[in-house]
Amino acid sequence: MNDILPIVLSILAAVVVIGALIPVLIKTRRNITRYPDTRDANDPEVRSGGGTAVDDSTGTIERGTPGGAGTDVVDTTTVPDDAAGLETIPVETPLPVAGRLTRLRERLVRSNNIMGKGLLALLSSDRIDESVWDEVEETLLLADLGTEPTMQLVDALRERVKVLGTRTPEHVKAMLREELIKLVDPTMDRSLNVERHADKPAVMMVVGVNGVGKTTTVGKLARVLVAEDKDVLLGAADTFRAAAAEQLATWGQRVGVPTVKSDIDGADPASVAYEAVKAGIEQEVDVVMIDTAGRLQNKVGLMDELGKVKRVVEKLAEVDEVLLVLDATTGQNGLNQARVFSEVVNITGIVLTKLDGTAKGGIVVAIQRALGVPVKLVGLGEGADDLAPFDTESFVDALLN
Repeated sequence: MNDILPIVLSILAAVVVIGALIPVLIKTRRNITRYPDTRDANDPEVRSGGGTAVDDSTGTIERGTPGGAGTDVVDTTTVPDDAAGLETIPVETPLPVAGRLTRLRERLVRSNNIMGKGLLALLSSDRIDESVWDEVEETLLLADLGTEPTMQLVDALRERVKVLGTRTPEHVKAMLREELIKLVDPTMDRSLNVERHADKPAVMMVVGVNGVGKTTTVGKLARVLVAEDKDVLLGAADTFRAAAAEQLATWGQRVGVPTVKSDIDGADPASVAYEAVKAGIEQEVDVVMIDTAGRLQNKVGLMDELGKVKRVVEKLAEVDEVLLVLDATTGQNGLNQARVFSEVVNITGIVLTKLDGTAKGGIVVAIQRALGVPVKLVGLGEGADDLAPFDTESFVDALLN
């Protein structure tokens, strides 16, 4: 009897511990929604990259690898339950989009831009000779306007100065404003294609190299859409950068937006993107935003990867918007990045970050000329709401003030 008593006591202690853990496990489980998959298991796009397949009974993605198998769990992260012992991130109310334009314009006015102020000073000179025009040209080139747009603007200004004759600072500013607005091109459609279709959400892919603030931009753009009363879902398809998925999920939690992500670094980005769109269709959201990896070390690999993500997503829904995020402070290097990505996917718009940290406002014109697509959004600061739709006249006015 004495030998049995310790065993009974051990069993009772285990029962007590398990009973205490069950409520915590249940609450934690509520934060993860798994999605069974309906893809054709024979689809080569789905099964490529290590033999990706789906176990419909568990709703998890099984990645077959040489010599073994692992499991990628795709889940939808919601705001954690404080009672579960997890960190609670308060849901914030993003600032209205209209108010951001004024605030961002003020920041651009305060930034160190040499383009507008330098041109105003040169063109207000008492005598404009060839040396002044050389300085005008140099100022534009230093502002990363690009050779062709620079020649176009200089020619237009020469003609107008010749006709104008007497020039007051007011006349010069008005003339320069008109010509810069033409160059930035107000006719470009800068609206975001984020209107829900009859039975499917709008799908947006966000691309760009690592280090330009791409994941942060996705989070900030989610706030813009939430401020416009859009129901948003995020897909963390940048599975190669450490903590990228967690970073995106945190942005989503701040505005109450779910994030579909994999629990394993290096998971197949196309599978995660597919699951995100599938979840968006099931939950009838307005917009699904997919963050992608941005490694440029191997151009061919990048093309294959991004191309595959787009193709796999389009098995479920059309990709309505592909935004390229560029760091304005990189100047001409940003142009080279833009060209690489334009070869990979059909870029529909540019997001220009850190525009307040550069004197090179001409990069807006140069990028638009190089790609034939508009700058749709600009970032002017580190704040969560420091991202706003690009407005041609506001941008030019900020340069000249």
